[in-house]
Amino acid sequence: MGSWPFVGSVWRVNALLDELTWRGFVAQSTDPDALAAHLESGRISSYVGFDPTAASLHIGHLVQLLVARRIQQAGHRPVLLVGGATGLIGDPKPTGERRMNDAEQVAEWAERLRLQVGGYVDFEGDNAAIVVNNYEWTSQLSTLDFLRAVGKHFPVNRMLARDVVARRLDAGISFTEFAYVLLQSLDYRELYRRHGVSLQTGAQDQWGNITAGVDFVRRTEGAVVHGLVTPLLTKADGTKFGKTESGTIWIDPELTSPFTFHQFWLNVEDAKVIDYLKVFSERSHDEIAELAEQTANAPHARAAQRALADDITDLVHGVAERRAAGSAGLALFGRGDLTALPVGTLTAVIDGLAVAALPPVDGQLPLVIDALAASGVVASKSAARRAIGEGGAYVNNRKITDTEARLCSEDLLAGRYVLLRRGRRTVGAVDVRPQDTKRIP
Repeated sequence: MGSWPFVGSVWRVNALLDELTWRGFVAQSTDPDALAAHLESGRISSYVGFDPTAASLHIGHLVQLLVARRIQQAGHRPVLLVGGATGLIGDPKPTGERRMNDAEQVAEWAERLRLQVGGYVDFEGDNAAIVVNNYEWTSQLSTLDFLRAVGKHFPVNRMLARDVVARRLDAGISFTEFAYVLLQSLDYRELYRRHGVSLQTGAQDQWGNITAGVDFVRRTEGAVVHGLVTPLLTKADGTKFGKTESGTIWIDPELTSPFTFHQFWLNVEDAKVIDYLKVFSERSHDEIAELAEQTANAPHARAAQRALADDITDLVHGVAERRAAGSAGLALFGRGDLTALPVGTLTAVIDGLAVAALPPVDGQLPLVIDALAASGVVASKSAARRAIGEGGAYVNNRKITDTEARLCSEDLLAGRYVLLRRGRRTVGAVDVRPQDTKRIP
C-alpha cells in the first residue's frame, strides 16, 4: 500500500487522477500506478457507500458524491451504496460505542439517502449510475454462512492492529462494532461479483475498511481491485469543517435551509476558500486561479466566497433557491425588502438569528427601544436611544428617528417577528406574539 505521489511529481499518467489530485480529492491510493493503468484500460465501475445514521447526508458526504460525479464525467460508472445493513451496526468511533438505531428508523433513513444520492450523478447513458442497498445481500446470510464465507478470511491479530480498534481496546469495544469491517468488505466483494466494481472511494477515515475490502476480494476472488480515499476537510486552524455553532450543515433543505446553506459558504475563511472551490465547484483551473488572485488582492470583496456559495447552492438546492437565498441575504442587511420574501425563506432568516420573546403588554406592542435592547443589537435601552439619535437604528430596514416610537402591526413579519438592526451588520429579532402561540411553519 502506498501514498499518492505529491503534486508536481514526474508521474502523470491519467487525466482523471491528475484532476482529482489538483482538486484535493486524493489522500491515499492502494497502488497509484496500477490504478492509473486500470483507469486507462477502459470504462470501470467505482463505488462509494453511505450509512444511514441520520435523516440526511451532510457536506462531508457531499465530497464523496462529487468524487463519484467526476469519475462518471470521466467516462466511468458510479455505484452508490446505501448501507441499510451496515447502518444497523455502525462503524466504530474512536471515542466509544455507537448507539444502535431502531431498524425501522434506519430503513426510513436509508430510503431518504437513496433519493438524495441520486441527485449528483446521471442515470442515463452507457455509464449510467446505479444505487444499491447492502441490506439486499447481507440480510440473506445466516450467521454460519457469514462466519464461513467472510469471517474465515480475517485474522484477528490484523483486526486488533487497526487504529480505531486499538484505541478502543482499553475502554472496550463490542463484537458488533469489531466486526463492522467484515460487512464493508463483503460489500466490496458483492459489488465486484454483481457489477464488476473494481474501485472503492471514501473519506480518509475509511482507509482501514477500504484496504480490508481490497484484500478480501484478492483472497476470495483472486482479483486486483483498488481503493482511493480523500483527505478530511478542515478549517485553517485544523478543526473539522462543516459544523457551526448551530450544528451540522445538512443537504436536506428541511434540516439546513438554502438560506443558511448559502450563508455558510459566504462566510468561509479566506485561507481555505480556494481549497473549497476546487472541491465543491466545477469552475475551471483558470477561473479558480483568477478568484485566488482576487482573494489575495481584494479579500474584502469576497469574490471567491460568493462564487463558492452560488456554485454549491445551485448544485444542491437549484438556481431558484440560490437566488431566493441571495435576496434574503441582501434584505437581512438592509439592501432588500424583507416583506417581499416568501414565508419559508423569511423563517430561515429568522431562525439564523437570536430571537427574543417580547410579547404585547395590555394589548400594546413594545417600544422600539425595548425591542432593540431585547434583541441584543444594543446593550441597553440607553444605548438604543443613542443608536436612534445617531441614525443607526432600523426596524425591518426602516430607519427609526423617534426614541419614543412603538412597534405597530405593519412591522410584523409573518404576523409576529420584527427584525432589528444597528449599523450595517448587527442584526437581531424579537417575537412579539404571545408565548403560547405556535411558531410559523
